[in-house]
Amino acid sequence: MKPEQLPNSKQPFNSLDMELDLFRKVGYEVIDAIAEYYGTLRERRIISESNSSEIEQVFQEQLPWTGQEPEAIIAEWKERVLPHATHLGSPRYFGFVNGSGTMMSVFADALATSVNMNAGGWKAGPAATEIERRAIAWVAELIGYPIDCGGLFVGGGTIANFSALLTALRNTASYDTTAEGLQSEQRKGLHTLYMSDHEGHISIVKAADMANLGRNAIRRVPSHEDLTMNTIALEKMIEEDLRSGHVPFCVVAQVGSINVGVVDPLEDIARICKARNIWFHADGACGAVGAMLPEKKHLYQGLEKADSVTLDPHKWLYIPYECGCLLVKYPEKLRRTFSIAAPYLQGTLPTDYNGLDYFEFGPHMSRSFNALKVWMSIKHYGREGYQKLLRQNILCAQHLHRLVSASPDFVPMHQPELFIYTFRWVPAEVQQQAATLQLNTYLDKMNQKITDEIMSTGFAFIMTSRIWGQVVIRLSICSHRTTLEDIDMVFERLQQIGRRLYQEEKFPAPAH
Repeated sequence: MKPEQLPNSKQPFNSLDMELDLFRKVGYEVIDAIAEYYGTLRERRIISESNSSEIEQVFQEQLPWTGQEPEAIIAEWKERVLPHATHLGSPRYFGFVNGSGTMMSVFADALATSVNMNAGGWKAGPAATEIERRAIAWVAELIGYPIDCGGLFVGGGTIANFSALLTALRNTASYDTTAEGLQSEQRKGLHTLYMSDHEGHISIVKAADMANLGRNAIRRVPSHEDLTMNTIALEKMIEEDLRSGHVPFCVVAQVGSINVGVVDPLEDIARICKARNIWFHADGACGAVGAMLPEKKHLYQGLEKADSVTLDPHKWLYIPYECGCLLVKYPEKLRRTFSIAAPYLQGTLPTDYNGLDYFEFGPHMSRSFNALKVWMSIKHYGREGYQKLLRQNILCAQHLHRLVSASPDFVPMHQPELFIYTFRWVPAEVQQQAATLQLNTYLDKMNQKITDEIMSTGFAFIMTSRIWGQVVIRLSICSHRTTLEDIDMVFERLQQIGRRLYQEEKFPAPAH
């Protein structure tokens, strides 16, 4: 900027903040808009009617040169944004594994944003730091994990799994990978990790990419018919890698898998890892919080023995985006992985303002105050409230299983243990036919068409997946607003769509 372009130093400086009365007025309008949204959420179509090109046009505008009135900007939320949102909070949103959003979190996010603490370091966010420590201990206690563990909240399951894998590597490698990385001359063979060949989550692959281990470092362990990991095969694969000069460093167990919600045999995996000094990581992004239910405890035996656990509060704790979580049994191992020092981070000389700095325990330096919405939601619901909500989701999955099992046109793919359920449309007319490539191709296409159609109506958001290579209809029932009536209505529509599509495109009867 040239000197003549500098502001006149005699002019008063202005923050351009709103006057408090205007801020309060607009704030009330925002709260009214949010309350109205919650009141109409059940009736809203879940996905926009417009296509991607049309939505792009809605937001085509020039960079503003002068400021706009706050009321006009807020009005655009209703006029432009909300009509083209996908409503994850709907009771009939069953896509991916997306939490439905607690109301208390809306207040938490607003309050956290207003203070704008940086939860990366204690001096920049002392209350944020201590609330995060308390919330981490509560989450650990809920799932039966040691409450003196280390841990932190991160963006989601991928960054949580990456942080866990890096911690595993740095605490099991035979040399200092912090200083030398994977390019050290001391490295002997590949550092290998292990996960289920069917239910292992793609975030582990991305985490291996981010750690620059290479995707070939991942060993896919065969699964049993129930899609849990075959631990006998796991032991054989580890022994083969050891004989080949590789360095097995981590086994990843699924704790509520992405397609069917299975929990791998945690006790067996813990035993195998302990005997060989291999890090035991439990990927519970989807289902670890189910351990708070006494009637499901048998599924989670051995979870407390894991060296690390990931779980996503923005999944089955219903926290709005974004909020992943990593727990590590021994905090020092987590600190050892991420600790870094610089004079501008902590000051050059000791002061009285000392506390835990989260930038030493995770990949982020600057961090948002995500812990507040977890802390406030747990305080709002309590353990009993969360147990009630989880049980409702499981009851919905079990109810759907009964509907599928009783229908002549659908085939269950598994018995649901948690909230994820998958099944396959196979009309009664073809169920007796021997499986052929042609028949499976037809059924794959029709299952996809059924889900595409119900989603296009905006009534329900459902995705397909694959189990044993077959396209299946998959519902992730982790909205705290979903009822049995929602399940009934959605299943009835799936039946109607399937019947109509079959009449329009019948599979040819076999020749005699």
